[in-house]
Amino acid sequence: MKVLSGIGSLPLETGTPGSAVTIGKFDGVHAGHRAVIDRLKDIAGTQGLTAVVVTFDRHPLALLAPEKCPPFLISAEQKLRLLAETGVDATLVLEFTRDLASLPPEVFVETVLVNGLHARHVLVGRDFRFGAHGAGDVALLTELGAGFGFAVDLIEDVKPDRVRRVSSTWIRELLASGDVRAAGELLGHTPTVRGEVVHGAARGRELGFPTANLSAESEGLIPADGVYAGWLTDGADRYPAAISVGNNPTFDGVAQKQVEAYVLDRELDLYGHVVEVSFVERIRGMVAFTGIDPLILQMRADVDQIRTLLAGSTRH
Repeated sequence: MKVLSGIGSLPLETGTPGSAVTIGKFDGVHAGHRAVIDRLKDIAGTQGLTAVVVTFDRHPLALLAPEKCPPFLISAEQKLRLLAETGVDATLVLEFTRDLASLPPEVFVETVLVNGLHARHVLVGRDFRFGAHGAGDVALLTELGAGFGFAVDLIEDVKPDRVRRVSSTWIRELLASGDVRAAGELLGHTPTVRGEVVHGAARGRELGFPTANLSAESEGLIPADGVYAGWLTDGADRYPAAISVGNNPTFDGVAQKQVEAYVLDRELDLYGHVVEVSFVERIRGMVAFTGIDPLILQMRADVDQIRTLLAGSTRH
């Protein structure tokens, strides 16, 4: 997948008569996004066009109304990797600045879609808005397309329960409640955080369960406090893991939320490695134990349960 950074990287040299384009935040690259991308690729393949995703380096609200901006499901780097896995030809990442936010809809279309990407088809959802103050909608885009020579394809929402559409908001709600399995079903991939393994308080090692502690600057939305079954991926190697999220309430003096992964049945030196920790299923909530012995007994039971669960897991 070719990655283009900003309007300055345009025009896109496609080697085709033009492109099929979809535009959006693509936070999570979830099942709804993938349905749009599948349709995008179908159109591009049938008509010999280049399949292009246009997205942003941040949520627009991060600039326009930071107090209302939701937490990101994934980082920009994670998003590009997931988009590449879908098989699109190119992604244009626009830096969401005041200048971009102030572009009139007509200027955005002519600059980005027409002159920049040579669009022949543009795929959007019913609630698509663009241009300064969200002044552009599907009707205006269709009108502009008629003038500039591109068709607008309206993509219907994906509704797994036939009621609520798949959305980043719904997935955030599920992660906030710890329901990582349901979140993974909507995402189409396992919820994952990515970060550097750093030195912690070494309590896990003292208890017989040495953990890889992720840096506080990890990428991806961390689910609710609790104990999870999941995977730790280090480069090409993937290991079953028992994952703890929280502030270790059994011990005093731990205020910061932590992600710690205990790799089952082997000890690895991961310090300084950038790893991915993926959450398959929540086993229990976080509990403050009355002492070390009850904690160790519970950790052993957790590991046994997680080993069994992951042995039958097909989710990656």
